[in-house]
Amino acid sequence: MKRERVRVYYSGRVQGVGFRYTVKSLTPGFEVCGTVRNLLDGRVELVAEGPRPELEAFLQAVRDSAVGRFIRHEAIEWLEARGDLRGFQITG
Repeated sequence: MKRERVRVYYSGRVQGVGFRYTVKSLTPGFEVCGTVRNLLDGRVELVAEGPRPELEAFLQAVRDSAVGRFIRHEAIEWLEARGDLRGFQITG
């Protein structure tokens, strides 16, 4: 199945609430790899690669998780997979 890359910028009260750790804890249930990090402007950036149905289900799991209630907006960008991600890391 074709792999894709998704970049999501989450805004709201997404820093200081365990957002990155919750996102990472969800990954074992999905065929995805990527990174999640805090940005200086208060947003969180998630970059992940995998088959699109897996990525869509993973993003829905983030919304449905305990930290989903802190998300006020998400900007989603679909890109071509680069194949440069391994595992899932909190990078900042």
